[in-house]
Amino acid sequence: YVPGIENLPCELQRNFQLMRELDQRTEDKKAEIDSLAAEYIESVKNMLPEERVEHLKKIQSAYSKCKEYSDDKVQLAMQTYEMVDKHIRRLDADLARFEADLKDKLEGSDLETPGSRSGKKGRSQKDKRGSRGRGRRTSEEDTPKKKKLKGGSEFADTILSVHPSDVLDMPVDPNEPTYCLCHQVSYGEMIGCDNQDCPIEWFHFACVDLTTKPKGKWFCPRCVQERKKKK
Repeated sequence: YVPGIENLPCELQRNFQLMRELDQRTEDKKAEIDSLAAEYIESVKNMLPEERVEHLKKIQSAYSKCKEYSDDKVQLAMQTYEMVDKHIRRLDADLARFEADLKDKLEGSDLETPGSRSGKKGRSQKDKRGSRGRGRRTSEEDTPKKKKLKGGSEFADTILSVHPSDVLDMPVDPNEPTYCLCHQVSYGEMIGCDNQDCPIEWFHFACVDLTTKPKGKWFCPRCVQERKKKK
C-alpha cells in the first residue's frame, strides 16, 4: 500500500498550486470587472450606443472568464477529493482483509476460549442491526474497546471480537456531502435526476431499483410524484 501513495503528496501539492493560481486569476479578473464597471458608470452618459454595447460586452466577457476559472477550480477540487478517497477506500479494503486473515489464523489455533466465543456472540448481535457501508457513522457503543494483552486468551478475545466490517464502518469525513434517499455518501454507480430543481440530484442505483442506466431522461421517485401532482 505504501508504494502506491508515494506520489500522492506531490500530486496534492500540484493540484493545490493550480487551485491557488486559478484563485489569483479569478481575483485579477474581478478587479478588472470592477474597473470596467466604474469606468462605464462614470462615462455612460457621454457614450454612443455602440460604445455602450462594446463596453458591456467587455464586462460580460470578463464575467464569463471568471466563471470559467471558477468551474476549473471546482473540477480540480473534485478530482483531488476523488484521488484521496480512492486511496482511503483501498486502505479500508486492505485493513478489512488483514483483520479477516488474523481472524482465520486465530480460529484455526488453540487460542479460542469460552470468553472469546461469548465475545463473538456479542459481536454477531450488533451485526444484526446492519450497516450501510462506509457511510455509516458508528457510535462509541459500536466501537470495540481495547483490552490489555496480558495473556493468550485475552489476545484472542481482542482480535476475534473485531469484525472486518468494523473497518469499513469507520466514520467518514463529516464534511463529505450526502446524497440519495438514504442520505449516505456517494459510492458505487449513481444516477442524476433530470429535474434541475431536484433537491437531492444524485441517487444510488440500488436505492431507486436500477441495475443499468435507463435511456432518455430519468426522474427520481419524489420528482415523479411532484410531476403527477402538477398534472
